[in-house]
Amino acid sequence: MNHPPVVEWTEADQPRSARWRSENGAPPPRRIVIADDRTKADDAYRLACEGTALLWRGDFHNARQLLTAMARRIDRRPRKTPPADVTQAFHLHRAAQNHRARILGMLLVPLDSAFAVPLHRAPDVREACIRAYGPGEPDCGEAATGGEAATEGPDPTTTLVSLRELLALIGANEWRKKGVEIPALGGDRIHPHYGVFSPARGEYIDLVAEAPLPTEELAFDIGTGTGVLASVLARRGVRRIVATDQDPRALACARENTARLGVAGQVEVIEADLFPAGRAPLVVCNPPWVPAKPTSPVEHAVYDPGNRMLHGFLNGLADHLTPDGEGWLILSDLAEHLGLRPHTELLDAFAQAGLTVLGRLDITPRHPRARDTSDPLHVARAAEVTSLWRLGLADRTASDPR
Repeated sequence: MNHPPVVEWTEADQPRSARWRSENGAPPPRRIVIADDRTKADDAYRLACEGTALLWRGDFHNARQLLTAMARRIDRRPRKTPPADVTQAFHLHRAAQNHRARILGMLLVPLDSAFAVPLHRAPDVREACIRAYGPGEPDCGEAATGGEAATEGPDPTTTLVSLRELLALIGANEWRKKGVEIPALGGDRIHPHYGVFSPARGEYIDLVAEAPLPTEELAFDIGTGTGVLASVLARRGVRRIVATDQDPRALACARENTARLGVAGQVEVIEADLFPAGRAPLVVCNPPWVPAKPTSPVEHAVYDPGNRMLHGFLNGLADHLTPDGEGWLILSDLAEHLGLRPHTELLDAFAQAGLTVLGRLDITPRHPRARDTSDPLHVARAAEVTSLWRLGLADRTASDPR
């Protein structure tokens, strides 16, 4: 049995310990001090920068204000002129994001065994926690009350979490309840679960809604996530869709959304690493677009080290496509504009996988960041194009878009 990590600190001259939880994979802090309503933002920021976490014992709303004040201190640091090299600018931008997350993640709050925050004016976070963590925590042994007993194991009634991460859970739960309106579904909504990438950016969905269907018989949706593309295909009249994913949260999310949209009878959601068994006349995949290391669960839908999923899809497509079938690859060229993937790499990957290009549909981004000139990656984002590549087996006739 895997036991959760343990954090230890001293409080009221007594040794204390509790379980540590981080959905973002942050390691447990090595040093913890107690903070409350008297703690000044400058002191909190300095301690966090030094690697010391602050366990909050004051008013919950004051903790949120302290977190905002710490963020302001990060943001007002003098910004260096972005380097001319866009790839270097990307790596510096990612490093700054990670630094910000690490510093702000040093403000901690306790959760009791019922997922309540035992602080004054704390909101009810039980629903958000249950939806993200599951219905219960594993038993970690007898409670520690101080002295020698504290060394026997962590307090099973207390878990420490980052306030920033807890607020993210709360926000994700609100999005799950509200949902994201999808024009390609006639304005119906997709409800993303925590840790499953939200389809808020809808250009790629429009491509799948507009591309000419090669079949209405059977389609595979590889890496289905929320199930949005499988649902679009079902609404377009595809009679059977097999949607795959290997993330338990995504599988549950896709099943819930397809049921809510009334297409569960057409969409079978199964656990698989990429392809299901057999062949289909249409195989769709929207892999992560940027070959970089993810730093949180939801980033796995955006960042894919070494283009693992992209190449896995391309290299396996010929074995899962019917002779006259089409593979639809939905991919942004942002990585090319960032210098992370040369354009020829994608075209060479098609050829090496025994595939040919039957056609391509393009769309430009509509999201606000594409127009934000203060973004250090603005030039790359403004030039971005998202494409739906229609791929077939190499013996089919096609034009080369190069």
